[in-house]
Amino acid sequence: MTDITDLGVADIRDGFRGGAFSAREVADAFNDAVAGSDALNCFIVKTPEKALEAADEADRALAAGDAKPLSGVPLGIKDLFCTKGVQSTAASHILEGFVPPYESTVSGNLLEAGAGMLGKLNMDQFAMGSSNETSHFGNVVSPWRRNDGGNTPMSPGGSSGGTSSAIAAHIVPAATGTDTGGSIRQPAAFTGICGMKPTYGRCSRYGMVAFASSLDQAGPMARSVKDCAILLEAMAGHDAKDTTSLKEPVPNWEAGLNGDLKGKTIGIPKEYRVDNMPEEIDALWKQGVEWMRDAGAEIVDVSLPHTKYALPAYYIIAPAEASANLSRYDGVRYGLRETPDGANLQDMYAATRAAGFGDEVKRRVMIGTYVLSAGFYDAYFTQATKVRTLIARDFDSAWESCDYLLTPTAPSAAFGLGDLSDDPIAMYLNDVFTVPSSLAGLPAIAVPGGLDHQGLPLGLQVIGKALDEQGVMNAGLAMEERAGFTARAEKWW
Repeated sequence: MTDITDLGVADIRDGFRGGAFSAREVADAFNDAVAGSDALNCFIVKTPEKALEAADEADRALAAGDAKPLSGVPLGIKDLFCTKGVQSTAASHILEGFVPPYESTVSGNLLEAGAGMLGKLNMDQFAMGSSNETSHFGNVVSPWRRNDGGNTPMSPGGSSGGTSSAIAAHIVPAATGTDTGGSIRQPAAFTGICGMKPTYGRCSRYGMVAFASSLDQAGPMARSVKDCAILLEAMAGHDAKDTTSLKEPVPNWEAGLNGDLKGKTIGIPKEYRVDNMPEEIDALWKQGVEWMRDAGAEIVDVSLPHTKYALPAYYIIAPAEASANLSRYDGVRYGLRETPDGANLQDMYAATRAAGFGDEVKRRVMIGTYVLSAGFYDAYFTQATKVRTLIARDFDSAWESCDYLLTPTAPSAAFGLGDLSDDPIAMYLNDVFTVPSSLAGLPAIAVPGGLDHQGLPLGLQVIGKALDEQGVMNAGLAMEERAGFTARAEKWW
């Protein structure tokens, strides 16, 4: 019999309903996996009791004929989501010990659908990072290792690194992630899993600790496109508590999955062929084109001329919004408070933020404050928002000749922890392929395609039109079926 922890969302759901195992057995198996995963540092808070409570309720519901869509399925929740009665920190010291009296809409939707919670997953502090090294609670370690005989600990990507590592290590079957400029898709590519960033507004941001409000979007991460579709159905939907939430019906994405792309056109953007792209990524991209062609799609070249400005624009807009959002952490209402002897109010603010925020958060707050300051607002922030409009128009023009875009997900395979820590610009370049679609608010999915010469995962990305999650997932499914990616990290932890 297959180990329960090797099963994904659909298999657990169907096996539970079919009587192959109880929800309690599932929860016990994954709780054991979580308990034995400390070497990866995926979790900030473990909640085995929450998983067992949901499992017992699922077993009762099944016996009564009232099983819910996710009954019997335990999940991990990224620590950016507030969870009622469970510490929620955004991996920052400034929120350490904060226990919300309310539930985020996304995690609440999943719990309402019958899912259990295995714990709160580690992440880059306030979702600012691409390597999961900025967490106050220590860096997450990927379960993958290079095949060069060394033992270098690898980055799981970021900011959803705890999520990607836990899924790749089969510690959780699936989990929530968040994507501001690529924080679902890049870690998915680094660890050989799937990650879906839906259209901006598909999932409520209520109860999700804010980084950049016009960019932040929740999404599912799992080991298959089908599992992402199942989770997204439960996560999505209009929420009156979030003014950016879309008033759109939630389709049955799982039922609509179809890898036949006959009649569809895939665009290959020439601007994504960046300088010094590793040959293995370029080769995988070309292989992805052949997979799409084999699925029945027509392939065309397209141009997104303002792509080269996306990363600079993002690193003006996102820090600017962060500087406003993080101003609420002042030591007065909640979280950390530092009060040096003889301190006045300003001293308390300064001491609290100095002690509570990590270096990367401070860097982005300072950048954001600078570009919003008098004399620089028009020179930087206003210009960046204009560039953002041009980037969105590039995508609109591309849709006149194609249905989806196929690109690499990240410019490299996973790097070793510490390799880029002293070079923020090199770290920011990890988002070069994911940021443009984030600025445009478009849906995109990352799917694993193969391994590089060091035995590390490489991924491809499909980008689609706004609200066309179904088409994006169908194209992702076509690629998944042809790639046949089944590699997993050998257990060492």
